Amino acid sequence: MNKHRKHANLTRREYGNMAPFELAIVGTKCAVIKELVQKVSARLQQHFKLAYADASHSVNETPPVPDQFTFHDSGILDATSSYQMNPYLNKIKFAGYDLVFINGNHYPGGQQILILDKEKEASVLKRLDQLNNIQFLINLNYKSEVFDFLADKYPEVKNLKAYSIDDTEGISAHIGKLIDQKTATLQGLVLAGGKSMRMGQDKGLLDYFGKSQRLYSAELLEKLNLKTFLSVRKEQKVTENNVIVDTFIGLGPFGAICSAFQKDPNKAWLALATDLPYVDEKLIRLLLRERDPGRIATALKGKQKDFPEPLITIWEPKAYPLMLQFLAQGISCPRKVLINSDVKIVEVQDEYLFNVNTPEEFTAVKKDLEK
Repeated sequence: MNKHRKHANLTRREYGNMAPFELAIVGTKCAVIKELVQKVSARLQQHFKLAYADASHSVNETPPVPDQFTFHDSGILDATSSYQMNPYLNKIKFAGYDLVFINGNHYPGGQQILILDKEKEASVLKRLDQLNNIQFLINLNYKSEVFDFLADKYPEVKNLKAYSIDDTEGISAHIGKLIDQKTATLQGLVLAGGKSMRMGQDKGLLDYFGKSQRLYSAELLEKLNLKTFLSVRKEQKVTENNVIVDTFIGLGPFGAICSAFQKDPNKAWLALATDLPYVDEKLIRLLLRERDPGRIATALKGKQKDFPEPLITIWEPKAYPLMLQFLAQGISCPRKVLINSDVKIVEVQDEYLFNVNTPEEFTAVKKDLEK
């Protein structure tokens, strides 16, 4: 007998306590932790989006009336608002960051960096159960040693790499590698669910290369070692394996991309439409080589075009919550998401991105490709 479920059984994005990837720094004074975060962030912020979660030490803080947001054209926002800590809202707030540093003296983190400070032995003992995933150690002093109680509970801690507190370069490089290791696996998504109203027949079934374009596109991505799925509408008759049926109905390619993220929000998706017949292996390799996981997406743009092409784009996991926010505003255009977000743009010749929509265009392009 099937057990009744109150809610849909959705795949969840992998999070720590606050963010998809977080490092709680613990073991010494808050001022030392904050200074370390500032020094490391100065080295990493050109490549990654970083945040720092700390607690206020003031006992007299009162929320502003009203919330205050001060914008600057340089991109700086000074915000003072009333915010109640909440495990679900925290995850929304930090979903777009590559790494969130956490002051481990106040809040736990899924992974930790332990600073060995002899004066803080009692503090470390108090948080012993939270130190279950230490990535590396930092010596506050030359002769810093691992506490016996820590080694007894976590024997492997003595084998971890240890840095001097002054080795900002080494610490930053290690953290950068940890961020890179969290880069989402990339999968392919062939967008074959369009209604093809101007073409008069399914564009995914058109034959440019001796087979249907949706099969050709899938094989193109799979040749580059991408596990690839076919995105379709429920009413389409599809016999291929690895199919994702639209769950965001009536939203076109925007809904197809969101449906892929709903299936697996922990993967990045290379979306490729079936009406871009000039896309070839060389172009896909270029896109893969230029991928920037620190942005919400990596997109191609024709050199003479004003806007990027969303239907041959790598969408990172952090794009999904952002797309849902656009949808909440009544916007279901993936190009608008790209235009108004932190995206890496790769310029290519316009011909690569020619979009075929009518029988006349199909006939002309097929003749051109046969040359």
